[in-house]
Amino acid sequence: MTTDDPDLKYDRSLLGVDHDIGTYEVTKEMIISFARSTGETRPQFTDEEAAKDTEFGGLIAPPTFCNMFVNGVSRPDIKLAFGDVGLFAGQSIENVTPARPGDTLGAKTRLKEVYAKTGRSGKMVFAVWETQFTNQSGDTVALVQESFLRRNRRPS
Repeated sequence: MTTDDPDLKYDRSLLGVDHDIGTYEVTKEMIISFARSTGETRPQFTDEEAAKDTEFGGLIAPPTFCNMFVNGVSRPDIKLAFGDVGLFAGQSIENVTPARPGDTLGAKTRLKEVYAKTGRSGKMVFAVWETQFTNQSGDTVALVQESFLRRNRRPS
């Protein structure tokens, strides 16, 4: 995978540049509500009192918690000159430090890479964005990578 393909036409000045996307206050209610909505039942995510007896010593957010902040994020247009169909291609979340009630999470997103790949439907171009969440102490809480692809419609 490379971002140096000279045939890919897009705004390369956006590669690796951080874009602030917001600050988010984490509350006990948010954590418990998110956990319940995803079917999570472990006490470190759902029960403040019982969470005190876990290895975390208190309530923490479930692993996919930061995902709710990246949905619908407005990112800069990379002006990709390829394809007439755009699709969401996948997501990965790396959890580094647990988010806890009272945390203030800052989020920055950056274009990590753009690369071409050929599949059964022909050439596809992927743009990968990485969003970093840090807490008020500057510790990384999570890294969320999202991939978006562009391709041409198949001829009818």
